[in-house]
Amino acid sequence: MPGSDSALRVILYGQARSEGQGSAGDAARYEIQRRRLECAPRAWDLLSIALSVVTADLAALRDQSPDGWTREIELDIAVADAPFWAGQARPLAEALAFLTTDRWTLRFHEGGVQTAQPRDPVRPPEDCVVLLSGGLDSLVGAIDLAAAGRRPFAISQTVRGDADKQVDFAARIGGGLGHLQLNHNASSPGAQESSQRARSLIFIAFGVLAATALQRYHDGDRVPLYVCENGFIAVNPPLTGGRLGSLSTRTAHPEFLGRLQRVLDAADLRVGIANPYGAKTKGEMLRECADQTLLKAEAVRSTSCGRFQRFNYRQCGRCVPCQVRRAAFLAWGGIPDTTDYVYEPLGRNDADHSSFDDVRSVAIALAAARADGIETWLGHALASPLIGDRAALLAMLKRGMAELHTLHEAYGVT
Repeated sequence: MPGSDSALRVILYGQARSEGQGSAGDAARYEIQRRRLECAPRAWDLLSIALSVVTADLAALRDQSPDGWTREIELDIAVADAPFWAGQARPLAEALAFLTTDRWTLRFHEGGVQTAQPRDPVRPPEDCVVLLSGGLDSLVGAIDLAAAGRRPFAISQTVRGDADKQVDFAARIGGGLGHLQLNHNASSPGAQESSQRARSLIFIAFGVLAATALQRYHDGDRVPLYVCENGFIAVNPPLTGGRLGSLSTRTAHPEFLGRLQRVLDAADLRVGIANPYGAKTKGEMLRECADQTLLKAEAVRSTSCGRFQRFNYRQCGRCVPCQVRRAAFLAWGGIPDTTDYVYEPLGRNDADHSSFDDVRSVAIALAAARADGIETWLGHALASPLIGDRAALLAMLKRGMAELHTLHEAYGVT
């Protein structure tokens, strides 16, 4: 916020020049240029916006806001096409508000990066882009695309603990996928906010940027960008009243993806975001994966845990994503789940296991859905006008709850 005491100056695509500055994107731009990829100017602008957002998300501490959570964040962002983006300030702010439950104000200015196009550009021949995180869902998605005869260009956001998995997965799928690993390298001085609800925007922005580099895009075609996430986690209905709003991730929620798609369309970026598994549970994704041999060999190596780094790169076994993962392995029956969980026996009645907040929240949600019916329990979770087939999502959520019930029953969670 220029002129205010709380203003933070962030250097995009460069290094901070003083202790009081933040920075982001230098390594990503270097890698794009090193690979000689020719990307659309507005895709670069979108990346500049995403880098600014993720850095602000790190720098603005939630516990310093009036309610201890909701922040008011103002951003002044330099882009190459400020008049266009000024017209998208409100749609972007609304998408960010849904993603993070903060209040965003975006202002755009001239002078943004205008990356020189390579003299001898490389235009990858792949026909689509898939986000490959090192997680189980993205692994299944990439396997299925390759098995269906698609040629996906795999884009990864490098995360400590998952970088090697991303490389290995890309090498083993479909005889070897084209693969690009990028890192936002966002940093800000002082304490950093741990919730990072906006981090998914940067991953998608990397995917959009890469999609505009493909030969197919330069030929004038529309390029699919696959964000593969099971429907239960994508919708991520609040399990209890205490998990409302920002306590649940909204990375692949159909409303967020729909809002972002509208911005891409307005920008004339011919990239279509799709989640092929929006009406599938995680267990169904595993059972229906097109290459069961490869999946059985790699599934246990994948990461699902929301606290992976916090537990020294081990999966906790008790957070909601871990419970969904464990329930999916039971529903799959493909191989035993030999993941090295920190907290394996969920039914143990202590603060670390069945009494842990996320385990208890799932148990409460299962009881509420049984007692009141799933639609009453869901409340307004499927009320968005951007949700198309509500009946299919409702049926999927019922099946997802059934998978979690089987997990809790198997471990004697009470």
